[in-house]
Amino acid sequence: MSNAELVVDLDQYRANLAALRAYAPDALQMAVVKANAYGHGTVPIARAARGAGVDWLGVATPQEALDLRASGDRGPLLCWLAIPGAPFAELVDADVDVTASGVDQLHAIAAAGERPRVQLKVDTGLSRNGAFGPQWDALVAAAARLQEAGTIEVTGVWSHFASADEPDHPANDHQESVFRAAVDQLASAGVDPGVRHLANSAAAVTRPSSHFDLVRIGIASYGIDPDPAVPVPEVRPVLTARTVLANVKRVPAGASVSYGWRWSADRETTLGLVPVGYGEGIHRTASNRAEVGFAGSRAPVRGTICMDQLVVDLGDRTARIGDRVTLFGPGDDGEPTAQDWADAAGTIAYEIVTRLAGRWSRTYRGER
Repeated sequence: MSNAELVVDLDQYRANLAALRAYAPDALQMAVVKANAYGHGTVPIARAARGAGVDWLGVATPQEALDLRASGDRGPLLCWLAIPGAPFAELVDADVDVTASGVDQLHAIAAAGERPRVQLKVDTGLSRNGAFGPQWDALVAAAARLQEAGTIEVTGVWSHFASADEPDHPANDHQESVFRAAVDQLASAGVDPGVRHLANSAAAVTRPSSHFDLVRIGIASYGIDPDPAVPVPEVRPVLTARTVLANVKRVPAGASVSYGWRWSADRETTLGLVPVGYGEGIHRTASNRAEVGFAGSRAPVRGTICMDQLVVDLGDRTARIGDRVTLFGPGDDGEPTAQDWADAAGTIAYEIVTRLAGRWSRTYRGER
């Protein structure tokens, strides 16, 4: 039996996808399930997404794509982050669309099997993966030659925003302009660009001009706003992280808590021991700042968060060993949300859910 549980509401996940489809009704929808589906569990989330009618799934690494195929997934699937020596032959055999970000990578994919399905990535200003300037020119020329020879099938062209979570940032207009020019360049070279996609969750909600043929829905599908500045009121959090009190003790004023004695009680109070810590992916930087949900209200974390446990201040509330504690969830019962923990830890909500690891058990509601 695990000390702590992640409860994933698949019905809510499906509802979120439907709500987000309404923002881009004329575009195909890709559910992004990379990084263990943002900590929610790749295979159950992917199956729920397929059941909800998504057109594509998206993952980062080749292994993520191959694991999905091994689970029985057979629909359109894009992989976009590969290093030299990647298992392109296995990806091609598994009918995975593979992204090429440069000429050498394109040739490696082309040599991996019979007419692989390739999507081309253009760097429009994020300066991560993808090709730009002369690199893009060369990639377009190589793709045109290989497609003309029947060696590859170009199925898409895409890029990624740097600042879609800041809708008024000038980078957004610039990147969309660069993307449109890149698509036109590909078409002028005689290559059908296939599925054109640029929009992530934030752009799907705030920037209709960027929808093109497909939108990639990641964080918002899990019910988390892309940024507090980009609220999506139609979605709700899918994940609840909960456990029970492992110990309860009454301590006097002056009692100090956890490593370093970074908090001391200014009154007599009740402390509750919560059996999760940074070994489960709980941010140590949230020490003395985060809160948990307890008995319909919140209780502050006191002292340093440890590897396996943290301490909360329950004040004068009645508490017993075994009482439920919710670290974060939708907020329906007064508990914090992942965004609240992000604010306490000085990070983003993406990281709060994605880094959950270690000794959690997972319960899926709404499996079909």
